[in-house]
This record gives sequence, C-alpha cells and structure tokens, in this order.
Amino acid sequence: MAYARLARRMSVAVLMAALTAAPGMAQQVPASRGEIALSFSPVVKVAAPSVVSIYATKVVERRVSPFAGDPMFERLFRDFGAVRPEVQNSLGSGVIVGSEGLVVSNYHVVDGAQEITVLLQDRRQMKAEVVLSDQDNDLAVLKLEGAEGLPAITLRDSDEVEVGDLVLAIGNPFGLDQTVSMGIISALSRSAISVGDGRGYFLQTDAAINPGNSGGALVDHQGRLVGINTAILSQSGGSNGVGFAIPSNLVRAVVAQAAEGKDRFMRPWAGVTGQAVDGTLSESLGLTHPEGVLISGLHPASPFAAAGLRSGDLIRSFNGHVVNGPAEMIYRMSELGLGEKATVSYRRSGKDLEAEVEMILPPDSPARDPRRLGRDAGPLQGLEVMQLNPSVQAELKLEANMSEAVVVTAVSGWAAEAGLRPRDFLVAINGREVSSPAEVEAAAAAEAARRNRSWAVSVIRAGRPVTLRFRT
Repeated sequence: MAYARLARRMSVAVLMAALTAAPGMAQQVPASRGEIALSFSPVVKVAAPSVVSIYATKVVERRVSPFAGDPMFERLFRDFGAVRPEVQNSLGSGVIVGSEGLVVSNYHVVDGAQEITVLLQDRRQMKAEVVLSDQDNDLAVLKLEGAEGLPAITLRDSDEVEVGDLVLAIGNPFGLDQTVSMGIISALSRSAISVGDGRGYFLQTDAAINPGNSGGALVDHQGRLVGINTAILSQSGGSNGVGFAIPSNLVRAVVAQAAEGKDRFMRPWAGVTGQAVDGTLSESLGLTHPEGVLISGLHPASPFAAAGLRSGDLIRSFNGHVVNGPAEMIYRMSELGLGEKATVSYRRSGKDLEAEVEMILPPDSPARDPRRLGRDAGPLQGLEVMQLNPSVQAELKLEANMSEAVVVTAVSGWAAEAGLRPRDFLVAINGREVSSPAEVEAAAAAEAARRNRSWAVSVIRAGRPVTLRFRT
C-alpha cells in the first residue's frame, strides 16, 4: 500500500511539473517513463517526417465475359470473352532511410507497378522507381527522382528490442493522411507467419496496423526505426491487435545492398535441411527443454559442412543468438551478410562444440546446361529442364539438397497433359535413369525412336517419388 501511494504521488508530481512548465518551452524527446506518459508528440516530430505515402499503379489483363454474374455459365465459360487491360491502384507506406532519396517499403506494395508516386509529409510529390526487390522478405527499396536533403530515419538495433517496449506505428491506413497508433512489442522471433512467397522473421506488436500501413514505420520511444510494418493477423481485414514488422537489422542489410547497386537481395546460402526441435524430439536428444535446429541433411558444398558440421548435429546458437527454427537461422545469416564469418554453437553426441561458418552465395556449379527438348523427344517435346545446383535451388526455392539431379523448369503439350510440373526432379524415362539434361534429351529421343506409345516418367515431387504413365 505504501508503494502504491508513493507511485501515485510521483505520477502527480510529474504531471504537475508538466502543467506548470513555462509557456513556450520546447518539448523534448521523452527521457523517462514518467515523461512518456505525458505525450508522444516529440517522438512523432522526430520520426513522422521520414514516413511517406506510396501510390502504385499497374496495368493488368482481365477477361471480360458476357456470362459474368451468371451462376451457371460464368463457371463453364470462365475462359470465354475478350481480354482487356485494367488499371489497378495500390496504396501503402514507406520510410526514408537515405537523405538522397532511398525509401524502404514492402514488396507487395510496389510489386508489378508501372508508375510509383511518393507523397512526403510536407505534401511534396516525387516519382520513384524500385531499385531492389526482395520478395522472400517482403521488402523493396525505392529511389526518389531528384531527391536530396530528405529527413532519413535512424535505425535502431532490433536485437535490443524487448517484449513490453512501447512502440508507435506510423503509416497511411485506408488512404487517410499520416496516422500514428501506439502499442507495445507483444512478442519476438515470430517465424511461423507466411508473407509473400516465404516465411519471415518478425516482431509482433499490438499497435493498430490496417490496410495502407504496409511499409510504414514501427518506431521506439526515441523515434528510431525498429521495424517495417508488413502484415496483420485478421479474418476481417481490420486490425485485431496482432501485427507484424520486419526487424530493422534485416532492413539495414537490404538497404546496404541497394546502396551498393544490387537489384535483388543476395542472402547467404546454408545448404542445410533442418527442423525445429519439439518436446518429443528434445527428450530423445537428452535436452532439458526444446531448443535449436536439428540438421537432417547437408549439401556437399554447404559452408556448414565445410566447417565440420554433419547430419544429426544440433545447432543451438548463431553468433551468440539462440535459434529455434530454420527461419530464425536464415534470418541471422541474412542480417550478418555475405563474406562474414559466424560462430555456430552446436551439440554432437552430448558434447557442445563450436565452428566458424563463412557466409557465401550458393555456388552456380555444376553448369546449369538448360535445354528444351525438340521434335525428336516425341511426347516430351517442349519440356524444359536444367541441371540442379545450389544457385538454381535457391532461385526456384527448392528445399532438396541434392547434388545430382535434373529439375523441370517449364512444361507444355503432352508433358503438361501427362502431369509433369515445374520443380519436378526427373529420375527416369521408361526405366532409363537420368541425372543430367543431356541424359534426359538422349533418353527421350531413344524412346521416341522406338515408337513406343506407352510412356512412364518417374519424378520426385515434394520429396515423394511419383510415376506418371500415359499413352500417345
């Protein structure tokens, strides 16, 4: 009770001091929890000039059917009708990260845009172009035309952020002018959320994030950027108090590559297949609690393999940061960057070990040798294949760590009718094993020359063997 009375007296004292302050006294950035309770306006004044509104326009082709709206014929004739271009507009937010006009936003805000207009807080409008795209992390970096001396935001080390920290979300929701909402960091290391084509690593916040906030800033009590708002968890489309932001450390790495002139984010390659450790698995490993990433497979060229790790090892931390899943480890690798070395702590047979792992690009070897099968391939004419290598694997987002395989990149004609799909791994054609594009070409030509009408193509699809049988 005595503590409660003292706390109330302190709160009243702070409030009275603020109310009796001299008229015209300039507001300062809050330096204590007591000051934060008074007003966030100094924080907004620091951060808001760096937050912009983004208007993106793209032209898409839409089929106009005379049966549109008919409950029966619209479905039957869904491919009937003329294709007409249609202009689509999207709205989002962005954050100025370079005084010379570099702006970071979400990939999904500007994806496919033919024209991008950026509205600054002072109402100036500028044209922009995308200079770097990263669909996996849902980030894009834009360059404003003719910009200089812009108010760039300060990026905070997102690893310093803790659950319970106060944050502000600044953006352009529902097409309204710049809007600010307050909340806290609700959770860290949310890696089970899918955004775009990949699974990222996010900060969770209960600050209101709504459509149009995407790409906006999540800032701390000093106006420093801790994350880029990217997604909400909602069934209605509105904010339910569960929002996600891309950590500023990853934003810093992406922006650095854009400043170097790269047009896509080059992330280090692991060459590791692994899984998060759950309760059951932790018991079998003799752990007191679930932790780490259990390695189930390594590509022969993997930098982890070069450092001495092998299947069955349990990765516990990466450069001093605990990792509890593959997405977390990939995030740590991405923020560290290419050419760096990381200290990896792992456990093998009950012993704790360490190794230095180099951050490298996925090797583009063996040669890709792309081929498109010709007329002599019979029903496989038009099939496009490529030799699998780590670089191809990364580009096609394939999870397999296979050192010798042929991957299907495009299908048409009989091959498509038979059920072959891009990303299938070819294993055999009518019993003839294939492990290179040249062998695929030779096997298809040999079988076609036999005028055999029955075909069996064996593939590995999503990790499972499948045999496709058809007659010509």
